[in-house]
Amino acid sequence: MNFRKASKVKADFSMASMTDIVFLLLIFFLLTSTLVAPQALKLLLPKGKGQTVQKQAIRISIDSLSQYYLDNQKVNKESLKGRLLSLAAADTSQTLMLQSHRLVPVQEVVDVMQWAQEARLKMVLATDPR
Repeated sequence: MNFRKASKVKADFSMASMTDIVFLLLIFFLLTSTLVAPQALKLLLPKGKGQTVQKQAIRISIDSLSQYYLDNQKVNKESLKGRLLSLAAADTSQTLMLQSHRLVPVQEVVDVMQWAQEARLKMVLATDPR
C-alpha cells in the first residue's frame, strides 16, 4: 500500500498583486505630474530683477516710435541687418544686447533676433529692473 501523498509544489504566479501596484504607481505619477507646472504660461515680461553685464556687448535699441539704434547711433531697419552681418564677419563671439520699449510690436523684436541668428551672434534681451 502506498500511503504517500503527491505533494508537488505548484509553480504558479499570481499577477493580481502586480497589476494593483502598477495601477497605484500610474495614479501617483499622474497626480504628481499635474503639480509640477500647473500654470506654465504666466508671462509678465519685460521686467526682471537679475541682470548680467557683458563688457563687450553691442547694444541695439528700439524706441516707442520703432526707431532703431546701434550703439546709440540711429540706423534704418533695412541697414541694420547688413550691419549685423558685417559685425559677425569681424567676430562671431560678440554678444548683442537688445533693448526694446514695451510698446514696440513683437514682430520687430523677432526680426532683430532672426537677423542675429542668421549672423550667428549671441543675443541677450535686456529688461527693466523692477
